[in-house]
Amino acid sequence: MKILRLLFSCCVLAGLPGLFGIACAQTFPTKPVRIISPYPPGGGNDIISRSIALKLTTQLGQQVIVENKPGANTIIGTEVLAKAPPDGYSIILVPSSHAINQSLYAKLPYDAVRDFSPITLAGSSPLVFAVNPSSPIKTVRDLIRLAQAKPGELTYSTAGNGSSGHLAGVLFALTAGIKLQHVPYKGTSPALTALLANEVSLSISTPPPFLPQIRAGKLHPLGMSSAQRSPAAPDIPTIAELGMPDYSASLWYGFLAPANTPRTIVQRLNAAIVAVVKDAEVRELLSGQGIDPVSCTPEEFARLIAGDLEKWARVIKESGARVE
Repeated sequence: MKILRLLFSCCVLAGLPGLFGIACAQTFPTKPVRIISPYPPGGGNDIISRSIALKLTTQLGQQVIVENKPGANTIIGTEVLAKAPPDGYSIILVPSSHAINQSLYAKLPYDAVRDFSPITLAGSSPLVFAVNPSSPIKTVRDLIRLAQAKPGELTYSTAGNGSSGHLAGVLFALTAGIKLQHVPYKGTSPALTALLANEVSLSISTPPPFLPQIRAGKLHPLGMSSAQRSPAAPDIPTIAELGMPDYSASLWYGFLAPANTPRTIVQRLNAAIVAVVKDAEVRELLSGQGIDPVSCTPEEFARLIAGDLEKWARVIKESGARVE
């Protein structure tokens, strides 16, 4: 009996598709499931994680808890997952910087593709380009004209090196043929504070921290980075609409499991998370945060990651952006 139990455990840990792995997948889950959020509590990633965890508990019939593992632009939390047993009891919600980091950093403690099993997308969000209302920049065209007149003098703040805002700015500059100076901060709040204090020319961030300031008249939006207008702010046009049709740099959030997690467990998690993302209450909550609830198959998510790896590798190479 002890030998059978040992074989059962080893088979699960190795992710083997044999009899024991199938049996484990059929009974999954039998204990609490952990969602790793690679950010501090309170941010967009944490809000999505906790919103989904609450309903996922009902879907899976086991408690789903969120564990914050912040630091190093998601690398710390992602490494924790990469080293976790591939049994479905540890998963992570990563943003699109997961695909960016592979090229941005000289060395990572994991491979963005090889060490993970994609489960599903959970949401997507545009990025807002905003300026201080006192700025002479009122439109995207103003921004481009002023940057052309003063190459490298205009500055933009973001939540940090390697953040989605950072690379969205790099892509914008490359697409427009201009030079902008990136000013990284340790988080969205100080980046926003710098813009409110007129210490930078503009800032690029997800909608939640910016929209209240925009509605209060304390910030002026230039445009959204997404291909379509955001349901959270339908009055703000996209940058593509404003004369740059090839520009798109949305932020996405998706769930990963460790590599070699049995396919049947990945499918079980996919079905449960997709059901939660489609829940009316969850959709309303996420939409209120400027996040568009979306889901997909594991295969579709894998293709999205592969496409983003190629896209951002090209942008990073052309721009020379690098974080050591």
